[in-house]
Amino acid sequence: MPELPDITVYIEALEARILGQTLETVRVASPFLLRTANPPLTEAPDKKVVQLRRLGKRICIGLEDDLWLVLHLMIAGRLHWRPIAPGTARPKISPPRGLAAFDFSNGSLLWTEAGSKKRASLHVVRAEDGLRSLDPGGVELLNSDLEHFAAALLSANHTLKRALTDPRLFSGIGNAYSDEILWEAKLSPLALTQKLSAPEIKRLFEAIRSSLTHWTDRLRAEAAGKFPEKVTAFREGMAVHGRYQQPCPRCGTKIQRIRYASNETNYCATCQTGGKLLADRALSRLLREDWPRSLDELELLTSKLK
Repeated sequence: MPELPDITVYIEALEARILGQTLETVRVASPFLLRTANPPLTEAPDKKVVQLRRLGKRICIGLEDDLWLVLHLMIAGRLHWRPIAPGTARPKISPPRGLAAFDFSNGSLLWTEAGSKKRASLHVVRAEDGLRSLDPGGVELLNSDLEHFAAALLSANHTLKRALTDPRLFSGIGNAYSDEILWEAKLSPLALTQKLSAPEIKRLFEAIRSSLTHWTDRLRAEAAGKFPEKVTAFREGMAVHGRYQQPCPRCGTKIQRIRYASNETNYCATCQTGGKLLADRALSRLLREDWPRSLDELELLTSKLK
Protein backbone atom coordinates (compact mmCIF):
# COMPACT_ATOMS: atom_id res chain seq x y z
CA MET A 1 0.00 0.00 0.00
CA PRO A 2 1.40 3.44 -0.86
CA GLU A 3 2.38 5.14 2.41
CA LEU A 4 3.30 8.69 3.44
CA PRO A 5 6.44 9.04 1.26
CA ASP A 6 4.69 7.59 -1.82
CA ILE A 7 1.52 9.64 -1.33
CA THR A 8 3.52 12.83 -0.78
CA VAL A 9 5.38 12.36 -4.06
CA TYR A 10 2.13 11.46 -5.86
CA ILE A 11 0.58 14.71 -4.64
CA GLU A 12 3.58 16.80 -5.68
CA ALA A 13 3.40 15.25 -9.15
CA LEU A 14 -0.33 15.97 -9.34
CA GLU A 15 0.13 19.57 -8.20
CA ALA A 16 2.51 20.14 -11.11
CA ARG A 17 -0.04 18.76 -13.57
CA ILE A 18 -3.61 19.43 -12.46
CA LEU A 19 -3.54 22.29 -9.95
CA GLY A 20 -5.45 25.14 -11.58
CA GLN A 21 -6.75 22.85 -14.34
CA THR A 22 -10.44 22.20 -14.92
CA LEU A 23 -11.69 18.66 -14.46
CA GLU A 24 -13.57 17.98 -17.69
CA THR A 25 -14.92 14.47 -17.15
CA VAL A 26 -14.75 11.60 -14.66
CA ARG A 27 -15.04 8.10 -16.07
CA VAL A 28 -15.66 5.31 -13.57
CA ALA A 29 -15.37 1.76 -14.90
CA SER A 30 -15.53 -0.24 -11.66
CA PRO A 31 -18.92 -0.49 -9.90
CA PHE A 32 -17.08 -1.07 -6.61
CA LEU A 33 -15.05 2.14 -6.64
CA LEU A 34 -17.49 4.94 -5.74
CA ARG A 35 -18.51 4.69 -2.07
CA THR A 36 -20.67 7.82 -1.67
CA ALA A 37 -23.86 9.13 -3.27
CA ASN A 38 -24.20 12.62 -1.79
CA PRO A 39 -22.79 14.86 -3.07
CA PRO A 40 -23.05 13.12 -6.44
CA LEU A 41 -19.97 12.58 -8.58
CA THR A 42 -21.77 14.42 -11.37
CA GLU A 43 -21.02 17.69 -9.53
CA ALA A 44 -17.27 17.28 -10.14
CA PRO A 45 -16.91 17.97 -13.89
CA ASP A 46 -16.29 21.55 -15.02
CA LYS A 47 -14.77 22.50 -11.68
CA LYS A 48 -11.20 23.72 -11.30
CA VAL A 49 -8.68 21.98 -9.04
CA VAL A 50 -7.81 24.46 -6.30
CA GLN A 51 -5.95 22.29 -3.78
CA LEU A 52 -4.41 18.88 -3.18
CA ARG A 53 -3.94 17.33 0.23
CA ARG A 54 -2.90 14.10 1.93
CA LEU A 55 -5.27 12.58 4.46
CA GLY A 56 -3.46 9.62 6.03
CA LYS A 57 -2.87 7.35 3.04
CA ARG A 58 -5.55 9.07 0.97
CA ILE A 59 -5.11 11.61 -1.84
CA CYS A 60 -7.59 14.48 -1.68
CA ILE A 61 -8.30 16.54 -4.79
CA GLY A 62 -10.00 19.81 -3.85
CA LEU A 63 -12.30 21.35 -6.45
CA GLU A 64 -14.16 24.63 -6.63
CA ASP A 65 -17.26 25.02 -4.45
CA ASP A 66 -15.51 23.10 -1.64
CA LEU A 67 -15.99 19.72 -3.29
CA TRP A 68 -13.41 17.01 -2.63
CA LEU A 69 -12.53 13.80 -4.44
CA VAL A 70 -10.84 11.47 -1.95
CA LEU A 71 -8.85 8.59 -3.44
CA HIS A 72 -7.80 5.63 -1.32
CA LEU A 73 -5.46 3.41 -3.34
CA MET A 74 -5.38 0.59 -0.77
CA ILE A 75 -2.84 -2.18 -1.43
CA ALA A 76 -2.77 -2.51 -5.21
CA GLY A 77 -4.16 0.79 -6.48
CA ARG A 78 -1.86 2.99 -8.58
CA LEU A 79 -2.12 6.27 -10.50
CA HIS A 80 -0.83 6.97 -14.00
CA TRP A 81 -0.61 10.28 -15.84
CA ARG A 82 -1.18 10.33 -19.60
CA PRO A 83 -0.56 13.74 -21.22
CA ILE A 84 -2.61 14.40 -24.34
CA ALA A 85 -2.38 16.86 -27.20
CA PRO A 86 -5.44 18.99 -28.05
CA GLY A 87 -7.90 17.12 -30.27
CA THR A 88 -6.50 13.65 -29.54
CA ALA A 89 -8.54 10.80 -28.10
CA ARG A 90 -8.63 10.13 -24.39
CA PRO A 91 -6.78 7.03 -23.12
CA LYS A 92 -9.06 4.07 -22.58
CA ILE A 93 -9.76 2.48 -19.23
CA SER A 94 -8.59 -1.09 -19.66
CA PRO A 95 -10.46 -3.67 -17.56
CA PRO A 96 -10.03 -5.51 -15.31
CA ARG A 97 -7.23 -3.35 -13.88
CA GLY A 98 -8.67 -0.01 -14.97
CA LEU A 99 -10.91 1.63 -12.36
CA ALA A 100 -11.40 5.24 -13.41
CA ALA A 101 -10.04 8.20 -15.34
CA PHE A 102 -10.05 11.91 -14.48
CA ASP A 103 -9.78 13.94 -17.67
CA PHE A 104 -8.21 17.39 -17.90
CA SER A 105 -7.37 19.50 -20.93
CA ASN A 106 -3.68 18.64 -20.61
CA GLY A 107 -4.00 14.93 -19.82
CA SER A 108 -5.81 12.13 -18.05
CA LEU A 109 -5.19 10.67 -14.62
CA LEU A 110 -5.78 6.92 -14.82
CA TRP A 111 -6.47 4.80 -11.74
CA THR A 112 -5.70 1.08 -11.86
CA GLU A 113 -5.78 -1.74 -9.33
CA ALA A 114 -4.01 -5.08 -9.70
CA GLY A 115 -5.56 -8.34 -8.50
CA SER A 116 -9.11 -9.61 -8.28
CA LYS A 117 -9.97 -7.99 -4.92
CA LYS A 118 -11.19 -4.47 -5.59
CA ARG A 119 -10.43 -2.54 -2.41
CA ALA A 120 -9.62 0.92 -3.73
CA SER A 121 -12.27 3.55 -3.01
CA LEU A 122 -13.42 6.97 -4.18
CA HIS A 123 -15.38 9.25 -1.86
CA VAL A 124 -16.96 12.54 -2.88
CA VAL A 125 -17.35 14.86 0.12
CA ARG A 126 -18.03 18.50 0.80
CA ALA A 127 -15.96 20.92 2.88
CA GLU A 128 -13.81 20.22 5.93
CA ASP A 129 -16.59 18.34 7.68
CA GLY A 130 -16.63 15.80 4.87
CA LEU A 131 -12.87 15.35 5.04
CA ARG A 132 -12.98 14.94 8.81
CA SER A 133 -15.49 12.13 8.44
CA LEU A 134 -12.82 10.14 6.56
CA ASP A 135 -9.90 11.04 8.83
CA PRO A 136 -8.94 8.22 11.24
CA GLY A 137 -7.31 10.86 13.44
CA GLY A 138 -3.72 9.62 13.60
CA VAL A 139 -0.89 11.96 14.60
CA GLU A 140 0.94 13.59 11.69
CA LEU A 141 4.41 12.58 12.77
CA LEU A 142 6.41 15.01 10.66
CA ASN A 143 4.44 17.86 12.20
CA SER A 144 4.36 16.53 15.75
CA ASP A 145 6.66 16.76 18.76
CA LEU A 146 7.94 14.05 21.06
CA GLU A 147 5.36 14.77 23.75
CA HIS A 148 2.34 14.27 21.46
CA PHE A 149 3.95 11.22 19.86
CA ALA A 150 4.57 9.60 23.24
CA ALA A 151 1.00 10.31 24.37
CA ALA A 152 -0.42 8.55 21.31
CA LEU A 153 2.05 5.66 21.56
CA LEU A 154 1.26 4.99 25.22
CA SER A 155 -2.51 5.45 24.91
CA ALA A 156 -2.93 1.65 24.59
CA ASN A 157 -0.67 -1.34 25.13
CA HIS A 158 -0.07 -2.72 21.64
CA THR A 159 2.91 -4.22 19.88
CA LEU A 160 5.03 -1.60 18.14
CA LYS A 161 4.19 -3.02 14.72
CA ARG A 162 0.47 -2.74 15.37
CA ALA A 163 0.74 0.71 16.93
CA LEU A 164 2.77 2.22 14.09
CA THR A 165 0.39 0.89 11.43
CA ASP A 166 -2.82 1.90 13.25
CA PRO A 167 -4.17 4.97 11.37
CA ARG A 168 -6.09 6.02 14.49
CA LEU A 169 -2.75 6.50 16.26
CA PHE A 170 -0.33 7.55 13.52
CA SER A 171 -0.95 8.87 10.04
CA GLY A 172 0.55 7.47 6.86
CA ILE A 173 2.63 4.51 8.10
CA GLY A 174 2.00 1.00 6.81
CA ASN A 175 3.67 -2.38 6.64
CA ALA A 176 6.74 -1.40 4.64
CA TYR A 177 7.96 1.73 6.39
CA SER A 178 7.12 0.41 9.85
CA ASP A 179 9.67 -2.36 9.22
CA GLU A 180 12.28 0.20 8.20
CA ILE A 181 11.51 2.46 11.16
CA LEU A 182 11.77 -0.32 13.73
CA TRP A 183 15.05 -1.52 12.22
CA GLU A 184 16.48 1.99 12.38
CA ALA A 185 15.31 2.35 15.99
CA LYS A 186 16.71 -1.10 16.91
CA LEU A 187 13.39 -2.15 18.42
CA SER A 188 11.45 -5.40 18.19
CA PRO A 189 8.19 -5.28 16.21
CA LEU A 190 6.59 -7.24 19.06
CA ALA A 191 7.78 -4.96 21.87
CA LEU A 192 4.83 -3.61 23.85
CA THR A 193 4.34 0.11 23.70
CA GLN A 194 3.73 0.62 27.41
CA LYS A 195 6.89 -1.32 28.27
CA LEU A 196 9.18 1.07 26.38
CA SER A 197 11.58 3.29 28.26
CA ALA A 198 11.77 7.04 27.69
CA PRO A 199 15.04 6.72 25.70
CA GLU A 200 13.47 4.02 23.51
CA ILE A 201 10.43 6.21 22.81
CA LYS A 202 12.69 9.09 21.84
CA ARG A 203 14.77 6.80 19.63
CA LEU A 204 11.63 5.54 17.91
CA PHE A 205 10.33 9.08 17.34
CA GLU A 206 13.63 10.13 15.79
CA ALA A 207 13.71 6.99 13.61
CA ILE A 208 10.20 7.71 12.32
CA ARG A 209 11.05 11.26 11.32
CA SER A 210 14.40 10.25 9.85
CA SER A 211 13.04 7.29 7.86
CA LEU A 212 9.96 9.05 6.47
CA THR A 213 11.99 12.14 5.52
CA HIS A 214 14.75 10.05 3.94
CA TRP A 215 12.37 8.00 1.80
CA THR A 216 10.28 11.00 0.77
CA ASP A 217 13.43 12.79 -0.39
CA ARG A 218 14.69 9.66 -2.13
CA LEU A 219 11.42 8.99 -3.98
CA ARG A 220 11.21 12.65 -4.97
CA ALA A 221 14.73 12.49 -6.39
CA GLU A 222 13.97 9.23 -8.23
CA ALA A 223 10.88 10.76 -9.83
CA ALA A 224 12.97 13.74 -10.97
CA GLY A 225 9.89 15.72 -12.02
CA LYS A 226 8.30 12.80 -13.85
CA PHE A 227 5.08 11.18 -12.71
CA PRO A 228 5.92 8.32 -10.27
CA GLU A 229 4.98 5.13 -12.11
CA LYS A 230 7.02 2.59 -10.14
CA VAL A 231 5.28 2.84 -6.78
CA THR A 232 5.97 -0.33 -4.79
CA ALA A 233 6.31 -1.51 -1.20
CA PHE A 234 9.59 -3.23 -2.03
CA ARG A 235 12.36 -0.82 -2.90
CA GLU A 236 16.05 -1.16 -3.55
CA GLY A 237 17.90 0.23 -0.58
CA MET A 238 15.44 -0.87 2.09
CA ALA A 239 17.17 -2.37 5.10
CA VAL A 240 14.76 -5.15 6.04
CA HIS A 241 11.36 -4.93 4.34
CA GLY A 242 11.05 -7.61 1.68
CA ARG A 243 14.61 -8.78 2.34
CA TYR A 244 13.99 -12.11 4.08
CA GLN A 245 17.18 -14.21 4.30
CA GLN A 246 19.29 -11.36 2.90
CA PRO A 247 22.04 -9.86 5.07
CA CYS A 248 21.23 -7.01 7.41
CA PRO A 249 23.08 -3.91 6.10
CA ARG A 250 24.14 -3.06 9.66
CA CYS A 251 25.37 -6.37 11.10
CA GLY A 252 25.25 -8.93 8.26
CA THR A 253 22.82 -11.32 10.01
CA LYS A 254 20.14 -12.80 7.75
CA ILE A 255 16.84 -10.93 7.89
CA GLN A 256 13.98 -12.88 9.51
CA ARG A 257 10.22 -12.60 9.10
CA ILE A 258 6.88 -13.16 10.80
CA ARG A 259 4.04 -14.14 8.48
CA TYR A 260 0.41 -13.40 9.22
CA ALA A 261 -2.54 -13.38 6.83
CA SER A 262 -1.32 -11.77 3.59
CA ASN A 263 1.37 -9.67 5.31
CA GLU A 264 4.75 -10.27 6.79
CA THR A 265 7.03 -8.37 9.14
CA ASN A 266 10.74 -8.34 8.44
CA TYR A 267 13.35 -7.71 11.13
CA CYS A 268 16.94 -8.34 12.13
CA ALA A 269 17.18 -10.63 15.15
CA THR A 270 20.66 -9.38 16.05
CA CYS A 271 19.85 -5.66 15.83
CA GLN A 272 16.26 -5.69 17.09
CA THR A 273 15.51 -8.66 19.33
CA GLY A 274 18.80 -9.53 21.04
CA GLY A 275 19.20 -12.64 18.91
CA LYS A 276 15.75 -14.01 19.71
CA LEU A 277 13.62 -15.38 16.86
CA LEU A 278 10.04 -14.16 16.88
CA ALA A 279 7.49 -16.93 16.43
CA ASP A 280 6.01 -17.25 12.97
CA ARG A 281 2.44 -18.41 13.61
CA ALA A 282 2.30 -21.03 10.88
CA LEU A 283 5.75 -22.52 11.43
CA SER A 284 5.70 -22.33 15.23
CA ARG A 285 2.36 -24.16 15.24
CA LEU A 286 3.85 -26.84 13.00
CA LEU A 287 7.14 -27.24 14.87
CA ARG A 288 5.74 -26.65 18.39
CA GLU A 289 8.52 -27.40 20.90
CA ASP A 290 11.06 -27.69 18.08
CA TRP A 291 10.62 -24.03 17.14
CA PRO A 292 14.10 -22.40 17.33
CA ARG A 293 14.34 -19.68 19.97
CA SER A 294 17.59 -18.12 18.81
CA LEU A 295 19.73 -17.68 15.71
CA ASP A 296 22.05 -20.45 16.93
CA GLU A 297 19.13 -22.88 17.26
CA LEU A 298 17.92 -21.86 13.81
CA GLU A 299 21.32 -22.57 12.28
CA LEU A 300 21.38 -25.97 14.01
CA LEU A 301 17.88 -26.84 12.76
CA THR A 302 18.74 -25.69 9.25
CA SER A 303 21.87 -27.81 9.17
CA LYS A 304 19.86 -30.90 10.23
CA LEU A 305 17.37 -30.34 7.40
CA LYS A 306 20.06 -30.13 4.73
